[in-house]
Amino acid sequence: MQTKLFINGEFVDGRARATIPVTNPYDNSLICEIAEARAEDVDAAVDAAKTAQKSWARMDPSQRGRLLLKLADAIDEEAEALIRIESTDTGHPVRDARRLDVPRTSACFRYFGGMADKFEGFLPPVYPGYLNYVSREPVGVVGQIVPWNFPLMFTSWKMAPALAGGNTIVIKPSELTPLSTLKIAELMKRVGIPDGVVNVVPGYGHTAGARIAEHPDVKKIAFTGSTATGRRIVQASASNLKKVQLELGGKGPNIVFADADIQASVNGSAWAIFHNQGQACIAGSRLIVHESIVDEFLDRFLKLARSIRLGDPLDDDTEMGPLTSKQHQERVLHFVKVAKQEGGEVLAGGRIPGREDLAKGCFVEPTVVRAKVTDTVAQEEVFGPFVTVTAFADDDEALAIANGVKYGLGSGLWTSNLSRAHRIARDINAGMVWINSYKVVHPGSPFGGVGESGYGREMGFEAMREYTQPKSVWVNVDAPSAPFYQR
Repeated sequence: MQTKLFINGEFVDGRARATIPVTNPYDNSLICEIAEARAEDVDAAVDAAKTAQKSWARMDPSQRGRLLLKLADAIDEEAEALIRIESTDTGHPVRDARRLDVPRTSACFRYFGGMADKFEGFLPPVYPGYLNYVSREPVGVVGQIVPWNFPLMFTSWKMAPALAGGNTIVIKPSELTPLSTLKIAELMKRVGIPDGVVNVVPGYGHTAGARIAEHPDVKKIAFTGSTATGRRIVQASASNLKKVQLELGGKGPNIVFADADIQASVNGSAWAIFHNQGQACIAGSRLIVHESIVDEFLDRFLKLARSIRLGDPLDDDTEMGPLTSKQHQERVLHFVKVAKQEGGEVLAGGRIPGREDLAKGCFVEPTVVRAKVTDTVAQEEVFGPFVTVTAFADDDEALAIANGVKYGLGSGLWTSNLSRAHRIARDINAGMVWINSYKVVHPGSPFGGVGESGYGREMGFEAMREYTQPKSVWVNVDAPSAPFYQR
């Protein structure tokens, strides 16, 4: 298990020799202490990335791609180690880390490994006698800040397209969950990615993160996290007008129409909110159910929610682990109090489980609250196993409720009516819509939001555009009326 900063191809202590404790959310025991990056360490990492950038950008793109493919293979070979690290550090059930987190991570590096030598420029038709070609060039040194909820997977989402495009990286994983990102750095070293191309600087947001955001040699910053922090990053980016990509909060509407397959929508809606303990920006955290089926739906949904197996994330039978930190457990429980104060009805959960084996951990039971659309818990992101339920009468009301928040990231709807499905998908104010499914992602499909959920996109060709910039080159081949001064 790596516990030091990764700068210029070496694992090193921070210059201040400070450390950060990393705890296991299952029992709040100490896993290890990691080196803390501060501003001077970020500066060293940026210097290393800046030095490495020119040669990395000029490398044959197919060679960059081969290195990413080798990294994907190494991740598959080290899958069990990564699964255990991720589950211990974050509280993800090991069954989810094995089935989703690790395979999605290697798939992302493999996808962009194949993309590296296939992202093309173009030749626009222009004036007679001129040749104009547009090439895509790397942005340069990019700063990336990864959140604590899916650290392994988000590391690949950030790194893979940036590296494929010829950029070098300074990445800050969360101080809460840095271990899987450091393991990826170890594998990068192993497969031969050159020194300085990727630098990993775990530290606190107000020190290491702030320095990345304001650093004059960082040409782009990609951030996943809260909307409030995203605003501060935009302000800091003004120092050199760096490019900014933000994937922020969400309050996903999940609409169940009267003609939906009820059991399928119950199963899918539970996955939408309770997977990863609800700690997902795309979580379907607002259930909007047609009034004619809401009682039947809730009967089944509550039964399923109460049946979810909480436990040790390293146990294969565990379906829901702890929240990732004590502070976040307290935040979710605070929203339960707010819901009650505003007249909401807690239908299930809303408390710490009473089992002795879970007492030391950061657990919250799957929570279902009947709430008004104007209630705080129906407007603000709770980011936990906490879903509100609201009934609607017709399609227009469902759409108005869905769009009645400031966020616009993920959304879902369940119906057997094809016309309705496409119409509602068109009119929902969100970057992503799932129809009769939820939380399906793929490296080839763009991921991101609108409104206070941010801007820019992860994955797919859109991500390559985010990490490159166009250069237009004009050549006078035989222009008949070139606008020159004549002598």
